Amino acid sequence: MRTWDISNLDVKPHYPQVLDSEDEGRAIVLQLPAGEKLQEHQVHERAWLVVLSGTIEIVADGDSVAGGTGLLGVFDPAERHEVRATEDARLLLVLSPWPGDGHPSQP
Repeated sequence: MRTWDISNLDVKPHYPQVLDSEDEGRAIVLQLPAGEKLQEHQVHERAWLVVLSGTIEIVADGDSVAGGTGLLGVFDPAERHEVRATEDARLLLVLSPWPGDGHPSQP
């Protein structure tokens, strides 16, 4: 068993911290400062995004959802989305499988 106290990790903005990375999935913690965003993007894997602190707005397919601690967003592979921090936010991102089909790291 491995454990992390995510709320006390020293995660700097613009430097995501990979907690665990296996074939089954990858867990990443991000610190997104207020006013900043993860511009519209997509990943090759299914993605689960959990707000651990702060508040964000998620925009996908023309829909917008705002929320704070406890908000969970789930994205299908290749689903385009944007994440905006409305206040400093700590996020947990889980990608599965890792890496997904079509990921540039795959031969």
